[in-house]
Formats: sequence, C-alpha cells, structure tokens
Amino acid sequence: MSDDSATDESADDAREMHPDDDPYVLQGPQSHAFWAESVADRILDRDPEEPIVVKGGISPSGVPHLGNMNEIVRGYFVAEALRSRGYEVRQVFTADDRDPLRKLPRKLADLDGNIVELGDVNAGALGRNLGKPYTDIPDPFECCDSYGEHFSNLIERSAELLGIPVEMVSNTELYEEGEFEDLTEHLLDNRENAREVLSHYQDKVDEDYVPFNPICEECGKITETVTEVDVDGRTVEYVCTDMEAGDQTIEGCGHEGTATFREGKLPWRFEWPGQWQVLGVDHEPFGKDHAEGSWPSGSDVARNVLGIEPPVPMAYEWFTLDGEAFSSSSGHVVMVQDVLEMIEPEVLRYFFTKDPSKARDFSVEHFDHLVDDFDAFERTYYGEDDRDGESDADEKAAEIASAAYPPTIRPTLAARFDADGEPVASPDEKSVPVTDDDRRERLDALADETFRERVRLPYTFAAVLGMTDDPDLREDIARREGHVPDDAPEWVTEFALSRVARAREWARRTGNEFDYELKRAEMPDVDLDAETEAALDELADFVASHDDPDEIQGEIYETAKRHDIDIGEFFSVGYRLFFDDEEGPKLGPFLANLDEAFVLARLRREA
Repeated sequence: MSDDSATDESADDAREMHPDDDPYVLQGPQSHAFWAESVADRILDRDPEEPIVVKGGISPSGVPHLGNMNEIVRGYFVAEALRSRGYEVRQVFTADDRDPLRKLPRKLADLDGNIVELGDVNAGALGRNLGKPYTDIPDPFECCDSYGEHFSNLIERSAELLGIPVEMVSNTELYEEGEFEDLTEHLLDNRENAREVLSHYQDKVDEDYVPFNPICEECGKITETVTEVDVDGRTVEYVCTDMEAGDQTIEGCGHEGTATFREGKLPWRFEWPGQWQVLGVDHEPFGKDHAEGSWPSGSDVARNVLGIEPPVPMAYEWFTLDGEAFSSSSGHVVMVQDVLEMIEPEVLRYFFTKDPSKARDFSVEHFDHLVDDFDAFERTYYGEDDRDGESDADEKAAEIASAAYPPTIRPTLAARFDADGEPVASPDEKSVPVTDDDRRERLDALADETFRERVRLPYTFAAVLGMTDDPDLREDIARREGHVPDDAPEWVTEFALSRVARAREWARRTGNEFDYELKRAEMPDVDLDAETEAALDELADFVASHDDPDEIQGEIYETAKRHDIDIGEFFSVGYRLFFDDEEGPKLGPFLANLDEAFVLARLRREA
C-alpha cells in the first residue's frame, strides 16, 4: 500500500465509522474455526457479483520483504475459501507505482532476491529523481524499464514462488489508460464535499485543497499545488512547488502548467477508495497501521464521496523477524527466495494460515519449531496424531486443518505431480499456481490418496543428515532409523530427503549446533587413556537404552564425574571423535538425533 499515509496527520474530530466497516472482523465469535472461511462468509453475505475481487497493494519504496507478503498470502487463503465454494475469484495486487519517491532507500534487491547496498547500484538514478513517480525513475539495476517495474517484478516473483495466482496491476497504467478519469472528474466536481469529509482525518485540509496531484511537465515531479480546475475539460492548472517528505524538502521547479486527469494522481486517501471502485474490490486485508490510519477515512470517502460500499476489510497484526520489526532501510529483512532455501513452500504458506489478529514472530533461528508445527498440522489433517481422547482444542485443530491444509499443499502437489497424478522427478518449480477447477479437484483427491504416503523427516534429524554430503549415506541412515520405509516408492524417498538440503542451509545460515561436518568415513585419530575409554564405553551403554536428549546430556556430565575426568575435556573428546574438532554442538541432543548404530560404534571406537 501507499506510503503516503505514513505522513498523514489525524484530525481530532474523526467521524464514527459505519458498523459494516469495522476492520477488526476477526475479533469476537467466528462462524468457522479457520479465519479465512469466516471472512469468506462476510464477503458472501453481501451477495457479490463474480468474479469476486480480492485485493492487496504496496508502494514500491524499498526491499519487498516477507512482511509485504501478508496481503498476498492472506488474500490467497480467502480467495481459496471462496473458490472451494464454487465462486470465481480474481486476486489482484496493486503496485502503487505512481507514488513519488520521497527518500532514498539504504537497501535494494536485484531480481534474484539478493539484497544490496545503495552504493552497489546506480544510486544516482534514484538520487536525481526524488519527487518523481516510481515508474518515471530509471531502474538502478538497469534491467527493467523503471524502478517501479523492477519492484513490481520482485513482488510478482515472490507470489509465483509460493504458487499464488495473483494479477499485478500498475497504478500508473490505470491512470494512463484513463481508468481513473471518471472518478477524478467526480471528485473534483464534488471537491467541497471531498474536503469536508477528509478534514475530519487530516488537519492540513483547507479551502484551497484539491484532491489531485499533477505531474510537472517541466521537471517530472509531483506537485500538490493546483490553482484552477476545469472539470469539463478534464484538466487542472498547477504550480510546481516544494514537497515535504518527512524531515526533508523536495524542491519544486516553479513551473506553471496544465495537466490532464491522466497526468497526475489522486492523494492516497482518495486513491485507495478509488481503486476499490475502479477494480470492483470485494475484500482487502491490510495491516493494523492502515486500520488505524487511512482505512477510516477511506471507508468514509467511499460511502460519502464516491457513493460506493467499501470492501469487506480485515486488519492483521504485523509479524516480527527474529524478535524485531522488519526494516528495509536497515536491512533487517528476509525475502521469500531466502526462506524457501531453508523450508518448504508449504511450510511458509502454513505460517500465514495462523490467526492474523495475533502478533507473531517469524524466527529463522527457530525454523525447527515452525516446521514441527507444520508437520503436526499435516498429521492432524490425515488423522495421524496419536491421542487418547478428543478435546475441544483437538476438534478445532482438526477443523482448521480440514479447511487450511488443501490450499496450503495444493501448489506443492501441482509442482510435484503431473496432470495424470504421476510424480515429477526433481521438479523445476517449488510451487505451481492452480486456477482450473478440474485440476483443483484432481489435486485434492491426490492429497487424500497418493500423497498420504508422503514422509516428512524431522527437521533437526534432516539437519543432522546434512552434516554429511553423501546422498547414499543420508538415505541409508534415514532408512536404518525407520524414517523411510524399505518399500517406500521412489517419489516418497526423494520427497523425504529433499528436506535435508533445506535443513542444512538453515544450519549454515544460523550457525547453530548442526552447522558442523560429521566425520563418518573414518574415525579421527584420538589419543585416549584407559579411564576415558572406559567412560566412553559406559556412555555408549547408556545411549543404547536411552534416547531422550536431556537425559543423554546429563549422563555425559555424570559419566565424566564418575571417572574423575574434567567435564570440558570429556566433551572435547566427544567432539574430536565425531567432528575431529575441539568444539561442536550440544552433545546430548546431537547424539540423540544421530543414528544409534553409528553413535554406539563411534563411542566404542569401532568405526
């Protein structure tokens, strides 16, 4: 969404919101356990025409990070809830690319998702163009027609990687093609009413305020100073004046000129409801910042200036990244491309199925917890959880899984199985969007039948397997530990082991306890005295009958004490035996995750 709202000042006499426009639709009792189904009910209560339009949007002001995917992925689950009921849905995402560049970003991203410093690209392309629309600014990477297009391509690629069939819509193209002309005419013809409504939300609105910002024909910057309006001729007279952008001023050139309604843009507070009208939007999710900022004025403008009903809203809480807010300027971001190198796309989609009204942390460091949650969610869908009885929580979890799992897994199945339901060996794409109703039905049947055989290696076990580069050894260990059945089809084995590379990348990027190279081919040369050898044999006996990580960790301490061996030195012996290194991961959990036969043989110095 536009970043213009960040500079708005709220007036003190904001009006009471229409009861149907409360954005906190997920507060209070819901019609379904899965939030997207409840939102779908609200949309259908309005008896919308098809295709039902679900929208999101963003201003291309910096790195399009994972947090920006909220509207796309949240919108996807609502769209899928509607499609599952037989409705035609159009999911669109507007690039608010006619917004002016107000400040220089410190970080940018190339089309492959690599984040770079401003100094690594043609920064002058941005610096010389402050105040101009993003689509009129050269691409600093010199690969797209404009900076706006570059950013839109990144967003579109992120959606493609998640298999979400979203249609990108350029605001600039809407203006240039005249889609906003009738709307602009109505606003300017009724500008006194527009001023009166907006004055309840912005202090800067005065009797000279005109809800249209022309683009200066001389310098190309956007100006807010309109001196005369010709509604019938669909033009405005303007003066190119200075623009306030946070703590800096972008100087205008002083040119006096004429602009048509296609040669400018509406202020954000009018442009957003204008998009609802032009695109026929039925539903739009947005962050809490907009729920308390531009949504109240937008819904008021829609009803009392444009004469339309605003879309069904849904405010979501922003999530943090490893405990801190996302920040494009400081580089505290993670992109979809990066995440999918560490976890499966269905796991990432699953993260967005969680209740949007609750704040959450997206912790790369603790991806093992997220993956474990997803695996439990998947087992719940297939009824594979071992429970003595059904609690209310269990029933709710089962209802959520029944509704949320099919759209979560469907793009993955479309990538891994062909139209005939046959497995695709080493698929090129991680996810494929599914828009055809027949294909959806076939994939849902495949999920309930063939895919039920899938095997998910525990994520930390996969990380342990990642300590060796030998694919045959990885498979052998997985089979010996009982994770992959001997009679598993080839696709099941391949699917199970595909998690290893991701878990290995996670260990490498976080530098956690699994980021070591396990010496399996031959035992490192370690000098041991008789007492240490006896202690290792004793520890091996304990490991043979215990598999709890904490118990094994505690026994390492106790074994060292019983044999009067320095505890630090005993741990070092373990690290030298397994890694030929003086340090390593927390030894108890590591030994518990590793295949037992190898652990016992190495502790007993047999292999």
